[in-house]
Amino acid sequence: MGVIDTFSHNIYVTYEKKLLKDILSKPVPKHIGIVMDGNRRFAQDIGISPIKGHAMGKDKLREVLYWCRDVGVKYLTVYAFSTENLRRPSEELNALMNMFAQSFYELGDDKEVHQYKIRAKAIGQLELLPNEVRNAIKYAEEKTKIYTDFFFNVAIAYGGREEILQAIRKIASHAKDGKVEIKNIDEKLFSSYLYTADLPDPDLILRTSGEERVSNFLLWQLAYSELFFSDIYWPAFRKIDFLRVIRDYQRRSRRYGT
Repeated sequence: MGVIDTFSHNIYVTYEKKLLKDILSKPVPKHIGIVMDGNRRFAQDIGISPIKGHAMGKDKLREVLYWCRDVGVKYLTVYAFSTENLRRPSEELNALMNMFAQSFYELGDDKEVHQYKIRAKAIGQLELLPNEVRNAIKYAEEKTKIYTDFFFNVAIAYGGREEILQAIRKIASHAKDGKVEIKNIDEKLFSSYLYTADLPDPDLILRTSGEERVSNFLLWQLAYSELFFSDIYWPAFRKIDFLRVIRDYQRRSRRYGT
């Protein structure tokens, strides 16, 4: 590393430490939701295959998981794979499914996951996934089900509209059977029928890659969330970028008096 590179690196590290110190002196979001976007475009920009781009995105997620834990976030929900993604080319789809299966098995065996007592859960239409992915999800969930220090939720084969429709169908069925009275249907009851029934609503929703839309992610749950859009592709997302999002969230919270 040259003199200029060393100097730049030292400035970066110093700034990161200062940001972290400032952030830890104020309330942090309890629950963060992330739309991890930009793997394929990142891969295209640097001349690698989409599959390698997804693999780099997987590695980035592991980093972000521990960044969240380090600053005191208790819940992280990531949008890993939408129901619309099932229409992707078969070669890419098969590679993604293999990666998901491997990732969930690794999650169940990860020493740091157990050290920090991280509970893993998948949400979505899991029945649409191949058996090997469902088996891997079950493995990770079973291995971590007793933990309550940190909750890591992966939205896979997920769609926010379908989640809402499924909740409506269940409530209608229960009302028909006399298990639910129409007069008792309110926001709290409706939320209890969602995939996220045991989670608080997200305080902050982040999307990477420059797109400024939520793309069918946690549509009911994000009603009062702060929304942040980063123009950085997911695999290139740095800790300093993450800390800036938290800092901006804290500034918004102060402005609104929350």
